[in-house]
Amino acid sequence: FSGPFTDVVTTNLKLRNPSDRKVCFKVKTTAPRRYCVRPNSGIIDPGSSVIVSVMLQPFDYDPNEKSKHKFMVQTTYAPPNISDMEAVWKEAKPDELMDSKLRCVFEMPNENDKLNDIDASKPAPVLNTSKQDGPMPKPHSVSLNDTETRKLVEECRRLQAEIVKLTDENRHLRDEGLRLRKVAHSDKSGSPTALALRDNGSNSLPSLLVVIAAIFIGFFLGKFIL
Repeated sequence: FSGPFTDVVTTNLKLRNPSDRKVCFKVKTTAPRRYCVRPNSGIIDPGSSVIVSVMLQPFDYDPNEKSKHKFMVQTTYAPPNISDMEAVWKEAKPDELMDSKLRCVFEMPNENDKLNDIDASKPAPVLNTSKQDGPMPKPHSVSLNDTETRKLVEECRRLQAEIVKLTDENRHLRDEGLRLRKVAHSDKSGSPTALALRDNGSNSLPSLLVVIAAIFIGFFLGKFIL
């Protein structure tokens, strides 16, 4: 069976009767839910042949998974005056049955074959017609989308630069606050000047957070408006 296996894949079996007697045949498989066989049983006249279509149902193909599906074509000489095929198989003795076993092989087409198939399926007149009859505003709409995208990218870069700048300032203020705390702890006399500096360093942090929050809110509001 040759892929892709996103649709039904059909393979034909040709059964030929080389004998001078009628032969009954029956096709069996180890995976009956995965295949549809038509006809799956019947009678072949002497010197004649029958085409059996084996249809593989769509499935998710895994190249690393080895196929364990097998088929068996079972045959026996047809008795005279056949009226019930099921009775023929039930009454047949083991030494009167013949069988041929087949193993299923799944193959995916090569990438070169895919490209050749795609090129072969593109006739020039259809392409020329699509270019002439295609809607003209489509390229214009694409250019507008590109312009808006560039604006958004530039805005994002600007906001990222602002965030980096504010982050550096925040880190600097945090380091300054830590230094002032150390100075305040080292000052045993507890001077009013050290306390005032510590209060100013701690009060600057909330205002910086408010600025960062305002930038993010403006960015998201601008994104939704666009």
